[in-house]
Amino acid sequence: SVTFLCLFACEGHWCYQSQKYKEPNCEEPRRWYLINTTCKESRQSPINIVTKDVIYDDSLKPLNFEGYDVKGPSRWNIENNGHTVKVTFSTTPKIGGGGLRGKYKAVELHFHWGVKDINYYLPGSEHSIDGEKTAMEMHIVHIKEELADITEAKKNENGIAVLAFFVEVGDENKKYATLINELDNVKYKGSVGQMDPLPLFSLLPNEEDLAKYYRYRGSLTTPDCHEGVIWTVFEKPVALSLAQVSQFSMLHFGGNNSTYMAENFRPVQPLNDRSIYWSGASLPRPSAQVLVLLSVLTYILSSL
Repeated sequence: SVTFLCLFACEGHWCYQSQKYKEPNCEEPRRWYLINTTCKESRQSPINIVTKDVIYDDSLKPLNFEGYDVKGPSRWNIENNGHTVKVTFSTTPKIGGGGLRGKYKAVELHFHWGVKDINYYLPGSEHSIDGEKTAMEMHIVHIKEELADITEAKKNENGIAVLAFFVEVGDENKKYATLINELDNVKYKGSVGQMDPLPLFSLLPNEEDLAKYYRYRGSLTTPDCHEGVIWTVFEKPVALSLAQVSQFSMLHFGGNNSTYMAENFRPVQPLNDRSIYWSGASLPRPSAQVLVLLSVLTYILSSL
């Protein structure tokens, strides 16, 4: 019987809410803890960042990016893993500084996105700022430079660092063409292609905008929901055109007749007792003279 088969075939199969209709036996985000109990622990990601509650931390200087400006010699793998499109690097660009202890090497990037409605795009970013989400979110996953792979990194308390970038609908972004053109070749789950490498900087906001970010401790946003991830969420989004963003939701969660891969994000998780730190670079702090001037002006105006 089907139920008997499911005891074996469907066990431990997690999915997104958008897959539930076609795959009623899969476990959607609210039930991921049935597959991995870590998914209901207290330091989960993504989160909603409430800007009035963030803590300014002057140790959060701009990150040092090494090798982000070069195009490696060998091609990258691009793969539809049934949950997202994932790009694996052939070289290891690194990040350091910015309050991180030691250097971390980039191993892969992937995306989370929403779905095109008739006239506009329903947001699909995982993190939100003051309750606002954007069309998509890109994650660049890094592990401590001395570790071999993500499995090793999970055994290390601060083994994983993820850079998160919001993606909004705007003008066409020609720097993304190489990656987006490749999506056609990985439409179905399990399909793997190769793409020409890009300097990672070409996929990010301008370098001067990378000084503004939020930092908190969280988890991976898919099962096993491993905690011990250092998150850096950048304020400035990347812009892609509506046509470019829509290309992502032409992928499929499975084979030929499966559901389109859309709304592949985890809902925000409780912050619990965690703090969110802010690099503060975006607000030059008013000088003492300016503050004195403001109080004088307020006094004058109130006495009129």
